[in-house]
Amino acid sequence: MIHSPYVRKQVSVQRTMGLVLLALLPAVALYAWKIGTGILVSLALATLTALAAEALVLALRKRPVGIALGDLSAVVTAWLVALSLPAIAPWWLTVAAVLVAIVAVKHIYGGLGQNPFNPAMVAYCTMIVAFPALMSQWPAAGALAFDTQLGLILGSARELDAITGATALDALRTGLRADGASVQSVLQGPAFGMAGGREWEWVGLGYLAGGALLLATRIITWHMPAAFLGTLVVVSGLFWLIAPGQFASPLFHLASGGTLLAAFFIITDPVSGATTPRGKLVFAAGIALIVWLIRSFGAYPDGIAFAVLLMNMCVPLLDMKTQPRVFGHRNEAGESVRTGERRP
Repeated sequence: MIHSPYVRKQVSVQRTMGLVLLALLPAVALYAWKIGTGILVSLALATLTALAAEALVLALRKRPVGIALGDLSAVVTAWLVALSLPAIAPWWLTVAAVLVAIVAVKHIYGGLGQNPFNPAMVAYCTMIVAFPALMSQWPAAGALAFDTQLGLILGSARELDAITGATALDALRTGLRADGASVQSVLQGPAFGMAGGREWEWVGLGYLAGGALLLATRIITWHMPAAFLGTLVVVSGLFWLIAPGQFASPLFHLASGGTLLAAFFIITDPVSGATTPRGKLVFAAGIALIVWLIRSFGAYPDGIAFAVLLMNMCVPLLDMKTQPRVFGHRNEAGESVRTGERRP
């Protein structure tokens, strides 16, 4: 406990994870409506894989299976993995990513509450490094029927070039490499909508609504979302004002990629993130700065996963250096920090 009052309602892991899943539903619904219903297949496949992997590992470790499966933590990890991957990724890619998250990241360190790295982001980084071509095949907004998407996921459809499109961040990065291209000219392409990727702004609004629910129910605090989004706006806005033809606007960065998913559902992971109030601010601000650097100068179009993992490594140091002062602590002059009383 850091601040009074110290009376708290009983909070279970199951209730917390259930609220996180509930908060993700608006984005999932908008994703299925605007982008394609293939995401529902990916979510179902990821959920089944996560539950099976969790049960198998717990059985091998001789731990209670029913209690762990009922806390919904594996389901939350599965959903975050599925939402981070392309909705038409082949089934085995989704399965492999979930297995990495559950087995190689969560349980290899001891299970729930022990992993130092964000499981979903480790899974994403593993897949994008191992299978970069498949990880770049995102569905064009509203271009695919359900049976086509299902065929792509199961591997029975092969005409990918005609029905997939680059994300807004990837299209911008590629477009700026052309001779004489500017941000304004690139943003006229078909991949872009009002603020970010075409129709993806709606999905971002879903994540925003879910984040508001998490804040209202105090599942997360304001520190990380505010520091992450604020730093991203300040840094991108500064360079946009200096060179608008070379750097995208803050609004574009907010509405594109996984920005809003990361702000409320990824970086707020209570296990792998910082725990002190000041540490949360530094942790989230560091992620935002790295994200902007990767988006502007890196080889990958987004970079949120890499930024999160880099800052995960800094969490022990951040928590150690940002601990609040203990009640009654005296400064070097011998004065009580709380009361101003001098010691004899």
